[in-house]
Amino acid sequence: MMNKMVVSNLAHRPTRSVITVSAVALEVAMILLVVALFYGLLNGSKESQLGVGADLLVQPPGAAALVGMSGAPISVKVGDVLRRVPHVTVAAPVIWAFSQKPLEIDYGIDLASYDALPPAFRYVSGGPFQAANDVIVDDFFASMNHKKVGDTVEVLNHPFRICGIVPHGKGGRKFLQLATMQDLIGAEGRTSVFYVKLDDPAYIDEVTNAIKQRPGMERYSVRSMAEYLSMMTPDNLPGFNLAIEIVIGVAIVVGFLVIFQSMYTAVMERTREIGILKSLGASKLYIVNVVLRETMLLAVAGIVAGVLISMATRRVIIFERPVMRLFWSNTWVLRATLIALAGSLAGAIYPAYKAAQRDPIDALAYE
Repeated sequence: MMNKMVVSNLAHRPTRSVITVSAVALEVAMILLVVALFYGLLNGSKESQLGVGADLLVQPPGAAALVGMSGAPISVKVGDVLRRVPHVTVAAPVIWAFSQKPLEIDYGIDLASYDALPPAFRYVSGGPFQAANDVIVDDFFASMNHKKVGDTVEVLNHPFRICGIVPHGKGGRKFLQLATMQDLIGAEGRTSVFYVKLDDPAYIDEVTNAIKQRPGMERYSVRSMAEYLSMMTPDNLPGFNLAIEIVIGVAIVVGFLVIFQSMYTAVMERTREIGILKSLGASKLYIVNVVLRETMLLAVAGIVAGVLISMATRRVIIFERPVMRLFWSNTWVLRATLIALAGSLAGAIYPAYKAAQRDPIDALAYE
């Protein structure tokens, strides 16, 4: 009987019910889509680094875990030191250049040494660099932007001609020659990182110690690829968790305010109805139960709608921009659900209390 009354109350005010459901759906969608974007970028960066094919990364002292955040402070002459270490077969210098438009990490590479890191580039079309203004792009970038060999693309606000298209997964999406990148960012003779390949990965610890014992290399960061990837977590990335927490906080406030406004207004409009219920023997707990059930029904409908909207939006983004990695986790769906339910219940508590405190005599006399 109570459930039928709850449904009837919500159906009697369809506009308000739809607005409330939409607000909860927006709350859930905000959380899931921001998490999908942030964690997707992080996981995509991990995958691209793993695909380079190196065993060790050598970076400057105090280098950030996030790719592209350390500039290019290492002298390329460090490569000569690394190549003289036993079991080192390749020491490939790479510049990571952070671009804001679009948001990406562009690579400056010495093609010969970078290709020595397995797997070497396999050209879907075109071939290696032929001139200083050439750029190699991956197939995802070319497909999404409808580019082919010979077309011009912008890298760090400069035009470059596509000379080759390669399969995705070996580092960045755009590759310039190392010397060209050095000129662009004013880092002549310097690099961001050395990717190091060994003749046998079993010697990782031995080579790491040997590198640090070389004069001038004591303070350099030398990490195995597995260790480096393990550092790429939300806790090690400045501002990552804070950004997600801010979005979740905003989402909770939106859900709370809309639910509060909706249920408080509903209670005020149903003063006589509450008086009739109480005059018929309805307890305070019964009145509170009615209000909270309405809130829960609206919240559940909004949560379902929010999850469906998030899934649909994610598919559209992946279809339109296949270069983007979007994260999805049932754990985060559960978290978003609990957050939305908690915010909705918090917003309904005071209106429910207000309704329960109504005096039946005053309520029946209410005009």
